[in-house]
Amino acid sequence: MGDKKVILAYSGGLDTSVLLKWLTNRGFEVICFVGNVGQREDFEAVREKAIRTGASEVYVEDLRREFVTDYIFPALRGNALYEGRYLLGTSLARPLLAQKQIEIAEKERAGYVAHGATGKGNDQVRFELTYYALAPNIKVIAPWKDPAFLSDFSGRSDLIDYAKEHGIPVTATTSKPYSEDENLMHISHEAGELEDPLFAPPESVFSKTTSPREAPDEATVVELQFRNGLPRKLVNQNDGSEITDPLDLFIALNRLAGENGIGRVDMVENRYIGIKSRGIYETPGATILWAAHRDLEGVAMDKEVMHLRDMLIPKFSELIYNGFWFSPEMDFIMAAFNKSQEAIDGKVVVELYKGNVNVIGRESPTSLYDQDLSSMEVEGGFDATDATGFININAIRLKAHNIVLHDGKPYDWRKSKEEETEEA
Repeated sequence: MGDKKVILAYSGGLDTSVLLKWLTNRGFEVICFVGNVGQREDFEAVREKAIRTGASEVYVEDLRREFVTDYIFPALRGNALYEGRYLLGTSLARPLLAQKQIEIAEKERAGYVAHGATGKGNDQVRFELTYYALAPNIKVIAPWKDPAFLSDFSGRSDLIDYAKEHGIPVTATTSKPYSEDENLMHISHEAGELEDPLFAPPESVFSKTTSPREAPDEATVVELQFRNGLPRKLVNQNDGSEITDPLDLFIALNRLAGENGIGRVDMVENRYIGIKSRGIYETPGATILWAAHRDLEGVAMDKEVMHLRDMLIPKFSELIYNGFWFSPEMDFIMAAFNKSQEAIDGKVVVELYKGNVNVIGRESPTSLYDQDLSSMEVEGGFDATDATGFININAIRLKAHNIVLHDGKPYDWRKSKEEETEEA
């Protein structure tokens, strides 16, 4: 195994370009890995830049289909939503990229892998936990935690100066130091002026979604068909077009959602390491899929299974966010979710309009919904008198609680037990 051979997760941006040169200047043979997870990029230009900057070889891997089928769809199938708002676009791409990086390291017999994630963020954790889960003996170079690297670079200005000194072309500037991460699922915007949580982002920040104010005045209506909780077909009811290929389906949803101003989130979240961070996200297509899938479960999933599964959603989302995609606890949760999704079949009709995703209909061959039983006008075989005993049985413990703790008096939640005792 190469003692000085390292596989670098390379984007062609400022950080990883400087890192590439910094590593080669320290005697490493650097092989760059570029993962295409849907970011808008000239990958041939990135390859050429890596070679010019000192890479001995460059792997450019198209991972978009695998990203959709093995990461995005399973996450949406489990209704992943971190802190109730974030659909985890960056979080889901990292384990896929790290997995491919390890595969290249094994192929090249490299002893090291490297990434350019900072020491304050989440990505360092996501990359490194995946490295160690898949290759326990791998050595990790993380410059933003390396004292030697930190002595040379204290921030982006130093990186820009170093790049200019070594003839590395960069697009970042000190006047607009936004940090953006893009993939097929989303784009995130952080840093610079956006670090002020009161600062309203200008429209120029957004790149995947039209402003809802500028979105079409006519709604777009789509039908999404699911099998075992997974998207199988997209039907655009406006023009009659149909798509079944998973990658093409997701790309089409991104386009439709983006045109209708759907998928923007502006939030302050809790990073794994304990620091709060303001992030602005655009997640167009996934926002539609999340809403449609969740709605279908309403008619096709058993009540108790749903409630148990819902208790796991925060943990599931947290595991994804924190970098534990490859972990025994994730295996356990995925097995439970797979069981819960059996026969989550049917279609959901969704109206897209000026930033809104409105579910307007659903149908399922495995529906547990009985229109006659639910009707307020049709008895439907339900004996209303049975409800009396049902209520009486459920009230037994409530009566006992009141007698023991409140002496049979009406309970005032605004008062403490001590105040009640004093009044008595």
